[in-house]
Amino acid sequence: MTDSDDATAGTPAETRRRTPGGGVRPSATDIEPAAPAEFGLVQAWWGDGKGKTTASLGMAFRAAGHGYRVHVLQFLKGGADSVEGVRGEYNAIAAVPGISYENTGHYGWHGLLDGSDDDEHHAKARGALERTREIMNGAADADLTAPLDLDGDPTDGVHLLVLDEILYAVEQDLLAEADVLDLIDEKPDTLELVLTGSHSEPTYLLDAADLVTEVRKVKHPFDAGVRARKGTEY
Repeated sequence: MTDSDDATAGTPAETRRRTPGGGVRPSATDIEPAAPAEFGLVQAWWGDGKGKTTASLGMAFRAAGHGYRVHVLQFLKGGADSVEGVRGEYNAIAAVPGISYENTGHYGWHGLLDGSDDDEHHAKARGALERTREIMNGAADADLTAPLDLDGDPTDGVHLLVLDEILYAVEQDLLAEADVLDLIDEKPDTLELVLTGSHSEPTYLLDAADLVTEVRKVKHPFDAGVRARKGTEY
């Protein structure tokens, strides 16, 4: 370091230069089709705390905001009497270009004796797995280093794929650990894959995933009898 460098190291201008974006205040721009330069990792979000789906949707909207093609495929979330038929995230997804979703779950929740058909839960989970493979095959055939049609079908290629609650499907024995590991093995190198769900630690993912985050409950209003609230849980 020269004397000149030493003199400017602590100045406001140098401090700004060393921050992300060079200290330029963020601003919004129009969303145009683009391609990510560094996608291709596998992320897993699990735990008994609230926020796994919320975190994955946050990433999905962030990627869509950069013009990347994103799809959210939901396992198990077919509806329950504690939520309404239309959820806030679906309305938001419909309003933002480049991000789409589909819900493949059966009504109710497997194993809770809520009147839903457990065999149908199994069938829906297997169907979602096959749908995932269709989308991944489409991604394998597409050039994920190039921009994709923001209104295109997800089987024509996506840059980021969120498999929401797939880890719960494994925890509920609707899918096998090997099913998820096979998906990771089959994943195109430049497809970013996000997996959520499960209160039990998915130790089978520790070697296969690049990021594993536990969302731990410290306190939850559900324990005090507060049911899902519009605008925060759906």
